[in-house]
Formats: sequence, structure tokens, C-alpha cells
Amino acid sequence: MNDIGRRTMQKTIWRLVPFLAVLYAFNIIDRANVGFARLQMKDSLGLTDAVVDWGYGIFYVGYLVFEVPSNMFLRRFGARRWIARIMISWGLVSTLTAWVIGPMSYFSARILLGVAEAGFFPGIIYYMTAWFPATVRARVVAWFMLAIPVATILGNLASGLILDSMDGVAGLSGWQWLFILEGIPSVLLGFSVLYFLPDGPRDAAWLTAEEREWLEADRAAEDGRRLEAGGSEKLSALADARLWILIGLYITVAIGTNAMGAYLPKLIKDSFQTENWKVGLLSSVPQVLSVIAMLAASRISDATGRRSPVVLASLAIAAAGWFLASMPVGPWGQLVGLALAQAGMMAVLPVFWALPPLFLGGVAAAAGIALVNSVANGGGIFAPKIVGSFGVAPMAGVMAWGVLMALLSWWFIERRASAVSKS
Repeated sequence: MNDIGRRTMQKTIWRLVPFLAVLYAFNIIDRANVGFARLQMKDSLGLTDAVVDWGYGIFYVGYLVFEVPSNMFLRRFGARRWIARIMISWGLVSTLTAWVIGPMSYFSARILLGVAEAGFFPGIIYYMTAWFPATVRARVVAWFMLAIPVATILGNLASGLILDSMDGVAGLSGWQWLFILEGIPSVLLGFSVLYFLPDGPRDAAWLTAEEREWLEADRAAEDGRRLEAGGSEKLSALADARLWILIGLYITVAIGTNAMGAYLPKLIKDSFQTENWKVGLLSSVPQVLSVIAMLAASRISDATGRRSPVVLASLAIAAAGWFLASMPVGPWGQLVGLALAQAGMMAVLPVFWALPPLFLGGVAAAAGIALVNSVANGGGIFAPKIVGSFGVAPMAGVMAWGVLMALLSWWFIERRASAVSKS
């Protein structure tokens, strides 16, 4: 990368990535805070753990159905307006969840939240392909996705404090205040998107004309290499076997991370038998390790140009962590296992999302990235129920399946793209 390229990337990264990460942080908080709300909501509404689990998972019904159409609308109407619409609608739904009164209204709120959120994450991943070359993509996605552990750390601490300190304020329960105080910021951030986020490089007033030209030329050159490697920019790519290998790979992480999100507070509460605010503090340990793992995995992946082997190694660590957590090793041993499992799964994410652009571009990228995310996240419907019924041991087997899929990804996707880039 020449001097203008480095200057352009530095400007673009600092302008876009922190802002996108903040948006994603509230996406994670508003999706997963029911894991903490369950500590009070069950008794308040007379719900069982099974009902809460199904509500956690049923979120993905609306999410799965509307994910691909949402990304197509983003491509048509532009990232600025569409992402703003997504954030405002999910923030309102999350806030209004404070007034659910029983299982049916709870299930309805979770389905509506999935519909509202659909397209946000794959839309951002697709949006990034217009700005960042493959040589830095894993690191950029890692910086963006650091929002997950950071949001989980801050969200867990905030949720624990809200439950304990806001219970009874203005006649509302702590779990109601949790949804209100963590939903409203998403609405406000949604309006900020309209003023801050450019649709593409041509709209980036903070780049010079020379920098915009370099960025568009670099993106066009990468499109050419993708087509030479057998990639596609047509919707027919949705039937490509390579796309379904990625779905088979990503579903393992989707199941594991959703199981962790739904049950980590409860697992720690049951093991340590401590106050909610301490549960929030202990829940941050896996997330801190995840930050280190994501940065290390993405740097290794970009430096070596290897994606699938890094994914494979990360999933092997996750499998070992889940296995340890299933053993009678005491509260602290279980926490170590959960931390390894979370770090391994999270290390996969930024590296994995560098794989689809190796053979998908244009409308195929918009639809294909959304399809991978939506179908794979369908596993989130059942993930909490698996842990609730069988414990954490099955998660080790799920990660082992991911190791196999990573091998297929390396053989059928990455080797061909690597050969073209070297030719």
C-alpha cells in the first residue's frame, strides 16, 4: 500500500470504525440484556426458565426471515438511511419490552425485536467491503467487533447495577428499568446516523478527491481479482456450495455465542451464589479475554493472509473451554472454561467475515452475507434450550463440527483465492 493508500485508510478507519462499534455495542446490549433481566423478570411475571429461553431464541424467527430483504433494501436506499431506520425501530421495541405482562407479550416483543434488528450486522459487514481492502479487513472487523466483549462487560455491569439499584423506582421493577435505560440510547444513536454516516466513498467529504479516487480504484481492483477466482456478483451465488460451507461453519459460533449470552449470568450466579452486581463483574472475565483473542487472531490472520487455519485453531480452543466448563472443576474452574470458550468463539468472528468477500461481490455480497448471518443465527433459536436441557457439554461437540467446516473452507475457498492473488 502506497502513501496515499495508508493515509486514506488511516482517515477512514478513525472516522468510521469507532462510530460503527458504538452502534454495534448497543445492538449487542439490547439483544442480550434479557439474559440479565431473567434474574428478576421470571418471578415478576411468573415465567419459567424454559419460557425465557424460548423467548431468547425466538428473536431469531423475525431476524432470519427479514435479514436478506433488509440487506437488499440497504443496497437500494443507502446505508445512512437504512441503518438509522433499523436502530430507531429496535431501540423503540427494546424500550417497550419493559411493559410485557406475560409469555405471549414477551414472545411478541422478542420476535418484533428480531424483525427490527434484521440486517444491521450483515449490513455493516457489507458496508465495510466498500471501504476496506482485504489486507486490513480482519483487523478492521476485529476493531468493530470489539463492541461485543466491551458491550457485554459494560452491559453486564450496568444491568447488574440497574437490577439492584432501580428496583421500585417510580413504581417500576429493576428489570423494566433495564430495558428502558438500555433501549433509549439506540433510538438517539439512530438519529445521529443520519448526520454522521456517508453512504459510500464518494460521499466522504472528509477525504480529498485524490483519496476518494484511490479508494474507488482499489475497490475495483479487488472486484476484478474476486471474479478471476471464480467469484460472483449475481444472486445465483446464493446456491454456491462455498456459501453453504460458510453457513455450516458460522452456525457453530452462532449456537455457542447465543448459548453463552443466554446462560452466562445464570451459570455464574448458580456457581458462585453471589449478588447480581458481582455476577456482572465475574461475567466480564470471559469478555476481557475475548478482546485479547480477537485482536491477536485478526492480526495473525492479516499478517499471514490465512483465514481458515486461524478459525480452526480458535474453534479448537473453544471446544476445549466448553469441555472444561462441563467438568466438576468448581466455580473458578468453570469460569476458566467459559472464558476459554468465549475467547475462542469470539476470535473466529473478525477472521470469518474476511472469507465471504473472497468470492462474493455486488448484489451477491449483500444477499450472501445476509444469508450466512441469518441462516446460521437460526441456531440461536435452539441454543439456549440446548444448555437449559443438557448443560454446556454439547457445545464442545458443536465446536468440533466447526473445526471440520473450517478445514472445508480452507480447501474449497481460501486455496483458490490465494492462488489467484499470487499469480
